[in-house]
Amino acid sequence: MRQMQSNRTLLLAGVAALVVLGGGALWFANSRAPAASPAVEEAQAEAAETVEGFVTLSEAQAQAAGITVVGVSPGGGIETRLSGRVEPMIDARAAVSTAVSGRVERMLVAPGQSVRVGQALAVMVSGEAASLRAEADAAQATAIAAEQAHDRDEDLAGIGVVARREAEISHAQAVSAQATARAARARAAAAGAPSASGRFNVTSPIAGVVSSVQAGPGGFVVQGGVVAEVTNPARVEVVFNAPPALASHVRAGSPLRGSGPGGEFDAVVTGVAAGAQQDSGATVIRARASGGALPPAGSAVTGAVVTGEAVGGVTVPSEAVQTVEGRSVVFVQVQGGFRAVPVLAGRQAGGRTEIMRGLNGTERIAGANAFLLKAELAKGEAEHGH
Repeated sequence: MRQMQSNRTLLLAGVAALVVLGGGALWFANSRAPAASPAVEEAQAEAAETVEGFVTLSEAQAQAAGITVVGVSPGGGIETRLSGRVEPMIDARAAVSTAVSGRVERMLVAPGQSVRVGQALAVMVSGEAASLRAEADAAQATAIAAEQAHDRDEDLAGIGVVARREAEISHAQAVSAQATARAARARAAAAGAPSASGRFNVTSPIAGVVSSVQAGPGGFVVQGGVVAEVTNPARVEVVFNAPPALASHVRAGSPLRGSGPGGEFDAVVTGVAAGAQQDSGATVIRARASGGALPPAGSAVTGAVVTGEAVGGVTVPSEAVQTVEGRSVVFVQVQGGFRAVPVLAGRQAGGRTEIMRGLNGTERIAGANAFLLKAELAKGEAEHGH
């Protein structure tokens, strides 16, 4: 009996020990779960961090790199090619003449010299100018005398020495004398504001460069004769001859893309004159450069203008379209950077490219310096390949 109880006690103690050891083994197994291999962890990290066609770039970094973000614009339509020529603007050339006949006393400029607005080109002496100055001085003196006479008549009429009618007559005479004096001063000013001796300056009405001198010291110039010519080479515009039907589709402010001896340039339409060419009935379109300089005056240029926007079409700046692995892409701004989106590019005009497929018109894309994103994308793919 005692032997049976002793065996039973040993059996219960062994079961308890197994339970304790089993629980400890289970806890140890849970706390020491097998870890993934380093190769698997690296592949998972690359899969989580690498997105095909994605360039990580913050807004501050994009701004520092000069990458501008622009919207997609509705567009499409018909492109019309134009031919034209660079010409001086209406106010870019001045034939400076004299308002009265006279003798050239001194020439103050020479061809090729830069002048500013109001700068004297020549000093002239004119008897006619001296007469105009004398008339102005005499008329001014008469006006002063008439005003003084009116003041005296007003004082005498106030104390009853003269009739009120006398004061009214002197007032009318004073007003007439003032008007005559103003007219005389205006004639003298139009003649170059001559001095009492008849000397006056012939001045330039525009800033520019003296292109030619038509008179010399001692020469006599008749009224209206040209003394010198001044041209401003920076004041040029493009003048295109366009089909008559284009006059109803192009407006001032329309963008235009031009090409000349110095390469391509952007321009803005400043005026459209229907039927300006009477012989051919052609429409004349005038445009000025936007954000760049035009070729010199006389240069032949071509242009392209887009009319009739297509319904549902979109356009982007031409510099926004980049070629990556033989495909046209546009870098669309997304959270944390830019994503290269394949697009189907269409016609190009006025510095913009029509997108036939790939964009819905609501995106914000990289415009200027988008090629930097292309370079960064190629760099990242090269590093990933290694």
